[in-house]
Amino acid sequence: MIRRVTSPALFPPPTYSHASVVEAGTRIAFLAGSVPLDGEGNIVGEGDPVRQAEQVIANLGEQLRAVGSDLAHVLSTDVYVVSSDTAVLSAVWEVVEASGLSVGPHSSTLLGVACLGYTGQLVEITATAAVPGENSESDESDESGGSEARA
Repeated sequence: MIRRVTSPALFPPPTYSHASVVEAGTRIAFLAGSVPLDGEGNIVGEGDPVRQAEQVIANLGEQLRAVGSDLAHVLSTDVYVVSSDTAVLSAVWEVVEASGLSVGPHSSTLLGVACLGYTGQLVEITATAAVPGENSESDESDESGGSEARA
């Protein structure tokens, strides 16, 4: 069971939850940072954080498929962007929102950083996801509104 929680005592987040709670018995995948590299190891979208974010999301989707999960089962992310400009951070977040990651919504932190691991890399996303299957439930509820949705 995945429960998305938004605390009524805190400012309501626009497209993410304050916390995701997973009950015992659910399989969890902790994913390495997804980076904007193609299959040959080349940076995609050099100089373009939006294009890099799109590639990062595509690569994250591949990581999730490899463990039997998908974007809808992501519990939390950290989104790293090489920029101190809030407009650039917002542009990358728009890609995250459009990807299906904000469905749920998952818990997330958006960070502006000085640099990332690959030369020319502007975006990276780390994620934790539930892996649906025999030993895990995929029912979801949002404590702020009490609604339940099937993942």
